[in-house]
Amino acid sequence: MKTNLDALLAALYVFIDDHVAPCRRIGRPPKLTDAELLCLAVAQVLLGFPSARHWIRFAHARLGHLFRYLPQQSAYNKRLNAAGPLISAVIEALARQVPTWNDSLRLIDSTPLPCAASRETVKRSGLAGHCGYGFCRSHSRFFWGFRLYLVTTAEGMPVTWCLANPKTGEREVMAALLERDHHLVHQGQVILAGKEFEAFVAERLGAHLVRPDRKDEPVRHGKIARVRQWIEAVIDTLKGQLSLEQHGGRTPAGVFARTGQRLLALAAGIWHNWTTGAPIKRSPIAYDH
Repeated sequence: MKTNLDALLAALYVFIDDHVAPCRRIGRPPKLTDAELLCLAVAQVLLGFPSARHWIRFAHARLGHLFRYLPQQSAYNKRLNAAGPLISAVIEALARQVPTWNDSLRLIDSTPLPCAASRETVKRSGLAGHCGYGFCRSHSRFFWGFRLYLVTTAEGMPVTWCLANPKTGEREVMAALLERDHHLVHQGQVILAGKEFEAFVAERLGAHLVRPDRKDEPVRHGKIARVRQWIEAVIDTLKGQLSLEQHGGRTPAGVFARTGQRLLALAAGIWHNWTTGAPIKRSPIAYDH
């Protein structure tokens, strides 16, 4: 099997159409099916086009042989904004197809997701009341937006995720996320959190939490810096290669769908790399041209 963008999109279309996309039985069929929409969205991220306007123009030349119909920018944005739940379902379905789904290891972390860069934008944004101010320790700066909470396998395959106001405590968000999707949690996770969250994982989920030792505790796991690098490398791929911070969402549904769009591109690349036997499973380089 070939490892290129056309092969990935063809395989992804067949998978979504056969296993995830709902069947339409009433009314005229859409010119662009749900499976084609998500393939188009994945291609947009992998080819590095944050702007939908630029992307639709380019897609006619690059992908016209794969799609019988390509929508205008406004129709594409509208369909994509409404596709958030379907995107999440496809991500979970792809995650279940890779061998590491059954591994007893999960990585959990959060990262800032800025949505505005100026006070004037914040005042007139449609995200007012949903976003908030937070502090990014990695870059020592404040931001206005959401925090992305992400659960992945050791190789970076997204398992589940959510967006939350930065003012909400990380332990509360992680606990709510894992409790909501407890069926996706296996017997082990690597999570950075306090004692309260460790008790929640053990009592409610039946899993074991591994976190860095605090200075006032006996030595157990150490600093686990190598494990921290795994999840940080996943987030670096999302932000550096898949333009996570350039999502362009202007409404809660838009930010949710466009964040999911980046996670879906990552999941599709890992899934296809497993299918083709590629040596580096998280690398999207074969699909970025």
